[in-house]
Amino acid sequence: MTTRHIGFTIEDGVATLTLDRPEKHNAVTPEMAAAIERHCATVDRDDAVRVLLVEGAGERAFCAGTDLNALAQYPSTWKFRNRIEYSTAVRNVRKPVVAALKGWVMGGGCELALAADIRVAAASTRCGFPEVTRGWVGGGGASQLLPRLVGYGQAMRLLLTGETIDADEAFRLGIVEILVADAELDARARALCRQIAGHNPIAAEAVKAAVRAALSTPLDAGLRYENEMNTLCFAGGDHLAGIRAFQERRHADGER
Repeated sequence: MTTRHIGFTIEDGVATLTLDRPEKHNAVTPEMAAAIERHCATVDRDDAVRVLLVEGAGERAFCAGTDLNALAQYPSTWKFRNRIEYSTAVRNVRKPVVAALKGWVMGGGCELALAADIRVAAASTRCGFPEVTRGWVGGGGASQLLPRLVGYGQAMRLLLTGETIDADEAFRLGIVEILVADAELDARARALCRQIAGHNPIAAEAVKAAVRAALSTPLDAGLRYENEMNTLCFAGGDHLAGIRAFQERRHADGER
C-alpha cells in the first residue's frame, strides 16, 4: 500500500514504512504525517504484523525532519499545536519498532529515530537537532528521549549547539545501537526484524511495555508491572511452546 510519499508493505510479519520523498531528503509534510499515523494504527491492529521497520528512500537521507515550508502553512498557532506529530505516532506503536538510518537524520527525523526501539545506522549517518538554531525546540520528543539515551550533559550539548555528529559518535553515545556499512544496512535491519518477528508476539509486546514502563515509573512499580506482563504471557498459555521447545532443544519460533 502506498500513499503520496509514504510506502507501506507487510511481509513475513514485518511491516515496512518508507519515507519516500528523496528529492527533499524525505522531509515530512502534514499529508505524510497523517499517512504515518494511519499506518501505525494498522500495525497495532493487524495480528499479521509483529515488527515495524521505518526507513527512508534514496541514498542521501533517512529523514531531514519536518518540511519547513509546510510549517509556514499552518493557519494558526492552535492548528500547529494540534498537528499530527509523526514521531509520537511511531513511539506509541505497541509492537517493536526498528529504524534503519542513513545519510541525513536531522531534527524531526532524529526524533523519529528516537521514537523507535532499536536504531541500525549506516556509516553515512549524520545526526543533529538544529531546532535551537532556528529559534524553537523540537516537538517530537528530543528533549525527553535524548537524555534517557545519552545522559543530561550530552543531550544538552547536542540540543543547545544544534551541531551535527557522525555515525561513529552517535554509536559511541548510544543514540544508535548497531552500526554497519552502508551496503549492509537493509540486510542487517531486516534480519533484526525477522529475528524479533520470530518470537512470540505477546512476549515481544510485553517486553516493550515493561521496558517503556521503566522510563516513567519508580523501581518498585516497574518491577510489579514487569511481573504482571510476565503473568499475562503465562495466562495465554503461550509459554508452553517455549517450554516444549526447550525440552526438545529447539527454538519456539513464535509458536502460539
